Amino acid sequence: MRLSVIGCGYLGAVHAAAMASIGHEVVGIDVDENKIASLSRGEAPFFEPGLQEILSEGLASGNLTFTTDMSKARGAKVHFIGVGTPQQKDGYAADLTYVNAAVDALIPHLTDGDIVAGKSTVPVGTAASLATRVDPTGATLVWNPEFLREGFAVKDTVDPDRLVAGVPTGEPGERAADILRQVYHPSVTKGTPFIVTDLATAELVKVAANAFLATKISFINAMAEIAEVTGADVTTLADAIGHDARIGRRFLGAGIGFGGGCLPKDIRAFSARAEELGRGESVAFLREIDAINMRRRDRAVDLTVTALGGSVFKKNITVLGAAFKPHSDDTRDSPALDVAVRLHGLGAWVTVTDPEAIPNASRIHPQLNYVHDRDEALRSADAIIVVTEWDQYRRELDPHHAATLTTGRIIIDGRNCLDATAWRNAGWTYHGMGRP
Repeated sequence: MRLSVIGCGYLGAVHAAAMASIGHEVVGIDVDENKIASLSRGEAPFFEPGLQEILSEGLASGNLTFTTDMSKARGAKVHFIGVGTPQQKDGYAADLTYVNAAVDALIPHLTDGDIVAGKSTVPVGTAASLATRVDPTGATLVWNPEFLREGFAVKDTVDPDRLVAGVPTGEPGERAADILRQVYHPSVTKGTPFIVTDLATAELVKVAANAFLATKISFINAMAEIAEVTGADVTTLADAIGHDARIGRRFLGAGIGFGGGCLPKDIRAFSARAEELGRGESVAFLREIDAINMRRRDRAVDLTVTALGGSVFKKNITVLGAAFKPHSDDTRDSPALDVAVRLHGLGAWVTVTDPEAIPNASRIHPQLNYVHDRDEALRSADAIIVVTEWDQYRRELDPHHAATLTTGRIIIDGRNCLDATAWRNAGWTYHGMGRP
């Protein structure tokens, strides 16, 4: 089937390449000429495991092309909208500028029977509003939210754990759902749940999922705050309650909290939309979820300052990690970078290392010192703080080896991902988040 993907950022580029990899003819469209040029050369504009391979294969097969010319969308059966919805600069609400612009630019090229499938995360009610502009063209607007995990986005697109299609009522909706089943035929054939619902529910599925995950993370971080003043161990606590099948252990890792381009801005936008709908009290707890998350960054800085005797002024601190999570180069709202910048602001000489995110980090915060080689970054450090749980830090960094490089023997485990006993036995002063 011929498909178009409007917006070739993180979501759109992955979706376009993944759809080509399962046999569709795909054209990716974006207004950013540099991005399109990079993709057309087979160069992924960001790090995502597996993307480079399917991008190169798609281009070589002819199934995948990229352009800035919106008219090339004409003739596609399904048009996916995958542009960004950032937080508004003057508030918590989502900025729908790019979504509206993408739909407006696409409308002149739609033909009767086309499907416009929104994938961007939007406030509930957005799809219904867009449908009033799409319907007169004879096309049908549906909402098909993405559930990608950065670092696993290719797998999550090719082999998702569920598919959701928000469609209008009646025959147009039934037809649109059938076409989407054809688009995702490998997953549908293997029995992946395919949930057909209304537009509003499809929009809510995405934001509700993100809100729940954020709540779970901030819950265990709230327990870490209690553990820190009682001498309890939050990691053992998480293990114990995680054995309850109703709770589960995943996303119960206490640390410096979540970041990235989705969870923070999505829960804020959800709160803002609920206020607009007159139901702000229903999700008022999300404000505290956000506050807990931000407090954990403060705590990581406080632990470092305390460990260094009350001041980090002119101290050499090595920050292990810059991306908001491993297997990604995404530094948007990164807790790791936030902690590094705060320590720099307190007068520390901060060296940051990361396997993939240094180019992005250095563009945002050039005031920090960046070193690509992990061991070189550790050299002469008075203290180390682990803020992104790459395997290079949590599994492959030997505490005895690290001790031969650093000046001090202080390590702050901002992700509770290290073996505290091993580090202490090697002569290090170990500080975890919510751990004695």
